[in-house]
Amino acid sequence: MKILQKYYLAQFQLMIGLLFTCYSYGQNSNFEFQFGEIENFGKLLSDQTNMEEPLKWINVNTENGTWSVNEEGILVCSGEPIGVVRSEKQYENFILHVEWKHVEPGGNSGVFVWSNATPGDNRLPDGVEVQMLELDWVKLNTRDGVVPPIAYVHGELFGVGGVETIPDNPRGTRSKSIENRAKGKGEWNTYDVICVDGVIKLAVNGKFVNGLNKSSQKKGYLCLESEGAEIHFRNLKIIELPSGITSPDQIAPVIP
Repeated sequence: MKILQKYYLAQFQLMIGLLFTCYSYGQNSNFEFQFGEIENFGKLLSDQTNMEEPLKWINVNTENGTWSVNEEGILVCSGEPIGVVRSEKQYENFILHVEWKHVEPGGNSGVFVWSNATPGDNRLPDGVEVQMLELDWVKLNTRDGVVPPIAYVHGELFGVGGVETIPDNPRGTRSKSIENRAKGKGEWNTYDVICVDGVIKLAVNGKFVNGLNKSSQKKGYLCLESEGAEIHFRNLKIIELPSGITSPDQIAPVIP
């Protein structure tokens, strides 16, 4: 029994150490963004795995003016056109930390994980979407007097583009947050996302409130989404964890 207790204590201490590393050292790396040529966006988004190599993001189907850095050093997405940028490399098991805020009522955006980064008919790729919606979205999308569930705007998780998942807190095939913690336009939100072996757990502003499991795709690209409204990002940090048992059909195709 004591041996098992020591083992689990060691595993817990390892996870705490990883989280501490993720939050403590992210400001030391550069973020590079590629639109044919590499643009250095400063110390915004970082890869904790190799501190010597900045995390590079590649434009998929947005425009040069879609992404910029404002006078405060914040990464700004204009929301136009609809589309994504993707990470240069694929990720399997990792911890993601990102802070974001909308500036328009009902703003829509998100981060795709385990994505193929290939646009579909709606200009967005497959993967699992970690949704980022402004709180007024439910009021602005009322149809025939029916208001969408408020949990919809507090960090829903769902597979898209054929990626299947099992929701922890079902709203159809989607997983809804069990507590409403997101803040409205003009206020910063913090998402901490742990993605391991097809399981995702999402903390919204300091508390885990959502999750899903058994994702049919468990390795792929990260994508930042532009979806019609201005959104700001800062302090996006990622740390890779050890790989798991992932079969070839659970990996998104590698983009040459």
